[in-house]
Amino acid sequence: MEPAQSEMNILSNGKSHDLGDDVGVPMKTLLEEDQNGTQTVRFDDPDGLLESEEFLPSGDGKKAIRFTDFEGKTSFGMSVFNLGNAIMGSGILGLAYAMANTGILLFWFLLSAVAALSSYSIHLMLKSSGIVGIRAYEQLGYRAFGTPGKMAAGIAITLQNIGAMSSYLYIVKSELPLVIQAFLKADPSSDLWYLNGNYLVIMVSASVILPLALMKQLGYLGYTSGFSLSCMVFFLTAVIYKKFQIPCPFEEFSVNSTSALHSLNISSHSLEHNSALVHEDDDDSHCGARMFTINSQTAYTIPILAFAFVCHPEVLPIYTELSNPTKKRMQQVSNISILVMYTMYFLAALFGYLTFYGKVEPELLHTYSRIDPYDTLILCVRVAVLTAVTLTVPIVLFPVRRAIMQMLFPTKSFSWLRHIAIALVLLTLINLLVIFAPNILGIFGIIGATSAPCLIFIFPAVFYIRIVPKEEEPMSSVPKILALCFAALGISFMVMSLSFIIIDWTTGSSNAGGGH
Repeated sequence: MEPAQSEMNILSNGKSHDLGDDVGVPMKTLLEEDQNGTQTVRFDDPDGLLESEEFLPSGDGKKAIRFTDFEGKTSFGMSVFNLGNAIMGSGILGLAYAMANTGILLFWFLLSAVAALSSYSIHLMLKSSGIVGIRAYEQLGYRAFGTPGKMAAGIAITLQNIGAMSSYLYIVKSELPLVIQAFLKADPSSDLWYLNGNYLVIMVSASVILPLALMKQLGYLGYTSGFSLSCMVFFLTAVIYKKFQIPCPFEEFSVNSTSALHSLNISSHSLEHNSALVHEDDDDSHCGARMFTINSQTAYTIPILAFAFVCHPEVLPIYTELSNPTKKRMQQVSNISILVMYTMYFLAALFGYLTFYGKVEPELLHTYSRIDPYDTLILCVRVAVLTAVTLTVPIVLFPVRRAIMQMLFPTKSFSWLRHIAIALVLLTLINLLVIFAPNILGIFGIIGATSAPCLIFIFPAVFYIRIVPKEEEPMSSVPKILALCFAALGISFMVMSLSFIIIDWTTGSSNAGGGH
């Protein structure tokens, strides 16, 4: 079977899911020629089930609609916005610090390699999806390994995305009060309700995230995704502008203002780092860019870069809703999204690094605050970043709800009650974690270090190896050897990430919380 022939161009989005769900029906693809001699691909359906499902109504005169059945109406551009928003996270704030600890050339090489690997990973997913007519990550696992594969994919998606949503809302909880306080010039010691992060995160969840999460389809979030990306473009523009406004070496705001700023910082490591910098001689020794750097922090930047393009749980849901869906068209959506994010990542890291060089902090915006904590432009940038992070949460929630439905209600028709209930339960759980158990984010760090490599590297590769027929690509073929190496790379990333986290925790506990 040729690759072009394995693509199910004639299948509607919903039908592709139905075909994949019923793995008990023996299916194979056959070539047919129409009157014009054009070859298309169809499923061999000996029992005639698909025909009756397509043309015959159910008992009440309507076809049964399942939660995976959607008519693809989302435009190409909206799909790019949604996938780009899924890729873009708060990690962009730490890329300048990553460049400072790798050097410009090594950072560029690593970022380029990760972008190319992410595109290849999506190619494996789409190839597997096209062969079996399935557009759900969990069902690819089911087709490859049965129920264990389905549960492994569903659990990995759920844990990874719940961890991501928790980290996003924790940013809202910790940063939004500081922004409001800076805008209003309020007393840091005041006990005002609108400076309480717990209240604010609940209000944001109820008023912004929940209504967007209740949308039936991801495609409806294209406009909010576009706005979210616009906020990050504003962040990038401000970073580039500030490069030409801030001298090097820069001057601290003042002793008193710096002390006040220290009370606003949420990282004890930043406190120690800032205090040390205040006593450094203001010379020009650090105001030079390095092309290649290896130090004790370099190892920590590799996992940051490795997971910079995590969007794989969202790829197949977006594919499901794409208008005129083909593997080639969805691959173009993915490539454009990755290219745009790659460009934004590199520019934000480059100009952030060239502004502060060796003095850049793990969270870039904190470094700007050391110069002027009340800078209006930087405060607006903080608002933009908070907006972007908030609007990313509904995008990340969709695959979690889909995974829960695939694991618990795989044969149920779509139900608004179930759709809403799962969203409410998820948001309530995440808010409780953020408010009452902020230290749980450390546990999610380990979860992310295990689930992210599975979703990005390991699962797409092993699903591809199992799903693509040996008659088409034997194990000795180049594509499957590459997929096998890709899975091995994912396992290496997992082991390395876990090692770094364990070392960081050990070092942090021995140094009273002085983590990286």
